[in-house]
Amino acid sequence: MSQDGRTIRLLIADDQALVRGALGALLDLEPDLDVIGMASEGAEAVRLATELRPDVCLMDIQMPGMDGVEATRRIREASAGTRVLVVTTFARPGYLRSALDAGASGFIVKDTPAEQLAEAVRRVHAGLRVLDPVLAADSLFEGANPLSDREQQVLRLAADGRSAAAIAAEVFLSAGTVRNHLSAAIGKTGAGNRAQAVQIALDKGWI
Repeated sequence: MSQDGRTIRLLIADDQALVRGALGALLDLEPDLDVIGMASEGAEAVRLATELRPDVCLMDIQMPGMDGVEATRRIREASAGTRVLVVTTFARPGYLRSALDAGASGFIVKDTPAEQLAEAVRRVHAGLRVLDPVLAADSLFEGANPLSDREQQVLRLAADGRSAAAIAAEVFLSAGTVRNHLSAAIGKTGAGNRAQAVQIALDKGWI
């Protein structure tokens, strides 16, 4: 049980049905944990957290529509008593830093053993912070995301190969300004071109 003897009420947010089901089944085996809701994307997680007021939300990072970082931020605003534990396949230092900045209390990877996952939930519920040790060390080594919000935006849009003009039309900037942002992003990532900049930023979890 939790410190006050109550069952810890959980919400699970993951876009993969098999993962949601597996996490739910594993955690429901614990006598002090109770899965009360599941969400397949970020906006649904925010809605359910607002309605159900779970103690802990297990949150994936990459989901369609609203991602896990933004969903974490909104859940913390809408249901301050709900703590968020990010559980993700994407072990990238930039994601860890972004999640913590958004208000997450923990960040672990999906191949964490079931007993450790349950214990992480308990620790987060108790007000402690739980971080994957390797990712935490990598995050300190990597430092903060060097890209501005606008540079992150244009790099994300450049990831599918669209032109500067096409990006400009979507973000309501001139093509020249978009090229300037792309050039700055290439410089900050140490890449040789925009495709390399996109890949480096993805690998580090900066976009």
